[in-house]
Amino acid sequence: MIFQTGHSAQRVQSCDTNFGSTEARRPASAMHLDFTDYRAEIPMHQHEQGQLVLALHGAVTCAVSDGVWIVPPQCGVWIPGGVAHSNRFTPNARLAYLFVEPDAAELPQETCTVSISPMLREMVLRLADGPKEDTLSDHRDRLARVLLDELTLMPRHQWKLPTSDHPKISAITAALTKSPGDRRTIEEWAAHLAVSERSFKRLIVQETGLSFGRWRRQLHLVIALRELASGATVQRVAGLLGYESTTAFIVMFKKALGATPSRYLAQLTVS
Repeated sequence: MIFQTGHSAQRVQSCDTNFGSTEARRPASAMHLDFTDYRAEIPMHQHEQGQLVLALHGAVTCAVSDGVWIVPPQCGVWIPGGVAHSNRFTPNARLAYLFVEPDAAELPQETCTVSISPMLREMVLRLADGPKEDTLSDHRDRLARVLLDELTLMPRHQWKLPTSDHPKISAITAALTKSPGDRRTIEEWAAHLAVSERSFKRLIVQETGLSFGRWRRQLHLVIALRELASGATVQRVAGLLGYESTTAFIVMFKKALGATPSRYLAQLTVS
């Protein structure tokens, strides 16, 4: 995928990749960032610490080698240490980063999206904004350890679009990310990629674990959540994704996630 980059992205990347190493080796450390004035993508990078990317407002998409993860408001994506990733932010995004030292907590060994309770969110912000004097180091360490205990208990979600570095899957991912309203059938995509329909069906299941229909629906959900969290109307998102009516989009969304778009986002943003 191709996203906008610039000086702001470079500044944020420097914060992301260097912050954990500037802090003393505590169980966890935190910072928060505001993207209200610009759109940015942090290019692919990795760090020793595990990282929780927490969306306070707006949304984030985190790309790793095997997929793209959506981080809607009041949720976070957990990225284990050593995993290469890039982050893209909606223009209205406000984020918090939590860096966790290796072996500091029993956290997942794979990337995942987690719900963030109001209490946990406030603890992350307290760790990010609290005084850093050495005389308070014991207090900060205790806060970090309780925070990590709470994090291990948070529910996890599969807000993931499986991807692949296979050239044909990469091509269709790039095309549908750029033009998500493209409604070509699986037969038409197979012809476009110069493979048989049977081979294409087998390939996409082999590379993503999903049928083409389920994979495209997941892509639509990832884009819909990102756009809705950035402030887009349901009508605009339905049009962007190529639905003939807003109602058809709402039906798909509710079937997949159990609630209408407005109700779903309201549930996520309750504080």
